[in-house]
Amino acid sequence: VQLVESGGGLVQAGGSLRLSCVASGRDFSRYGMGWFRQAPGKEHESVAAINWSDDTIYSTYYADSVKGRFTISRDNAKNAVYLQMNNLKPEDTAVYSCAAGSVVLTPRRDEYDYWGQGIQVTVSS
Repeated sequence: VQLVESGGGLVQAGGSLRLSCVASGRDFSRYGMGWFRQAPGKEHESVAAINWSDDTIYSTYYADSVKGRFTISRDNAKNAVYLQMNNLKPEDTAVYSCAAGSVVLTPRRDEYDYWGQGIQVTVSS
């Protein structure tokens, strides 16, 4: 499985961005998906996760720092997972990466098998 992120960039505080992650390969619908970020000088942080489901009813996880501002979603027909980021803050500045794995809604980075290359999000004050 290969993952490619897009949608990053520079935005002012209070603005919005929508990150996309498109997967190649089979069985995307069977993978749990997650978004992680790493700011300069800081450790990787789990941002959000979404499980896989047979009935399109998905459970989600959010880090406390992004609850109420970020929304994760997926479109299995497009092999894609999205991260809608609203009310962005300078502290959201980081490289954001998507990840896939045979996991069930976990924020644990080591449980994911496949990773995108990452994309920069910069929020100016």
